[in-house]
Amino acid sequence: MPPRTRAHLALFAVNLIYGANYAVAKGLMPGVIGPSGFILVRVLGAVALFWLLRLLRPERVAWSDAPRLVLCAVFGVALNQLCFFHGLMRTSPLHASLIMVAAPILVLVFAAVLIGERVTWGKAVGIALGATGATVLLVLGAGGADVGATLVGDGFILVNAASFALYLVLVKPLMRTYTAVTVMAWSFAIGTVLVLPFGVGDVAAVHWTTLSAGIWWAIAFVVVGVTFVAYLLNTWALRVVDPGVVGTYIYLQPLMAVAFAWVYAVGGIAPVGGAAPPPEIRPVHGLCAALIFLGVHLVNRADRRT
Repeated sequence: MPPRTRAHLALFAVNLIYGANYAVAKGLMPGVIGPSGFILVRVLGAVALFWLLRLLRPERVAWSDAPRLVLCAVFGVALNQLCFFHGLMRTSPLHASLIMVAAPILVLVFAAVLIGERVTWGKAVGIALGATGATVLLVLGAGGADVGATLVGDGFILVNAASFALYLVLVKPLMRTYTAVTVMAWSFAIGTVLVLPFGVGDVAAVHWTTLSAGIWWAIAFVVVGVTFVAYLLNTWALRVVDPGVVGTYIYLQPLMAVAFAWVYAVGGIAPVGGAAPPPEIRPVHGLCAALIFLGVHLVNRADRRT
C-alpha cells in the first residue's frame, strides 16, 4: 500500500476515534473526574505507553531540537487539552464545535507563515467546502444546544483550536528526522510536567476503588485510543502529508459524532452517562457529508501537486 494511502487511512481512523469519543468523554466529566484531572490521567497513561514502545527502537534526539519539542509539548499536549476541556465546561457543544471548524484554516495560515507551505486555490476551496459542510451539519443538530455558552468558554476553545493548529505545523519538521514514537514520547513527557500542577488535585479527589467496570473501560478507551493511538497516527501521517491535509480531516469529526450517536442509540449501546435519543438523519446531512469529503479530497489533491 502506498505511504500516502496509509497516511489517509490513519487520519480517517483518528477522526473515527474522535467521533466515538464525544459521548464517552462527556459522560466522565465532571461527575467521575474533573477536566484537569482527566487530562493528567490521559497524559500519564499515554507517556507510559509511548516510552514502552520507544524501548523497541531507541533514538537519540539532538539538543538543537529540544526547543521545538518543548513547544510541541506546550501547544500539542498541555495548552491544547487544558483549554479544550475547560472551554467545553464553560460553553455549549455547538459553540465549541463551530469554533473548532476554524482549526484547519489556522493550520493553513500557520503552515504558510512558519514552514513555507504553499496556499493553493485547491487547498483554499477544499477547506472552504469542508468548513461549509461541517458548519451546516453542526447548526442542523443545534436544537437549543447553544444554551449555556459563555464568552470565556468560547475563548478557551479558540485558544485550543489555535494551539492544535500551531502544533501540527511545529511538529512537521521533527518528522523528517525522528519517528513518531520518539517525538510523542518526549512531547508527552514534557507535557506531563506541565499538566501535573493543574490535575493532581482532581486525580486525588477520585474514589478510584469505587469505579465500575464500565467507567474503567471508558477511561481506557480515552487513554489508549483517543490519546495514545490518535496522537501517534496523526503525527506519523505528517511524515507523508502536509499539516493542511491533517487539519482538514478535523471536518470529519462532526460527521463521525453524528454517526456514532445514531449507532449508540439504535444499537442500544449506552456510553457512560446514558445514551441519547437517535439523531434524525435527513437528506441534507448527506449533502453536508458530500461537501466535507469533497473538501478533504481537494486539499489532498492540491497537496500531491505541491
